[in-house]
Amino acid sequence: MDRSDKSFNAFEIRPARPDDAAAIAHIHNQSIAAGGATMEDEPKTTASVERRVAALGPREGFMVLTDEERVVGWGLIKTYSPRSGYRFACETAVYVDRQRLGQGIGSRLKKALIARCKALGYHHMVAKIFASNIASIAYNKRLGYEVVGVQKEIGFKEGRWCDIVIMQLILADVEPDLSIKG
Repeated sequence: MDRSDKSFNAFEIRPARPDDAAAIAHIHNQSIAAGGATMEDEPKTTASVERRVAALGPREGFMVLTDEERVVGWGLIKTYSPRSGYRFACETAVYVDRQRLGQGIGSRLKKALIARCKALGYHHMVAKIFASNIASIAYNKRLGYEVVGVQKEIGFKEGRWCDIVIMQLILADVEPDLSIKG
């Protein structure tokens, strides 16, 4: 465990367990309520998160960051597309407890997701971020992501059209493992 960062007493990043579903739902619901971080409108329940976890494929998953056993952030790896030609591409998302924003939790989780994506054989990572979410765009850039485009007015939230920035990270050291099927 890295204890050099004083904003963390004792943290761990690990795959999510079934008993993390309530905390994942709580953090996601904070982002839904705050706006500007998810296109979701309906609050999540523990049961809905459990169903989502159960539906994930073998190269997908949730990871959580805990601070003294309390989940304070979570990340998701999901396949980019079910089409076999895209089997080396994934999309990631990170959500952090609103009371813990600006403490490096998102960056730590994203770094863990990047490492996990490499282990899963992904070569291309995608992040979709509200154009208004400057902090998220900036931290993804610091981690090596680049902006590849903006989808204008693709989402509609809170009575207005929303633009989404598409970012990518190419994992140049990951060669295609042709044993991975799409």
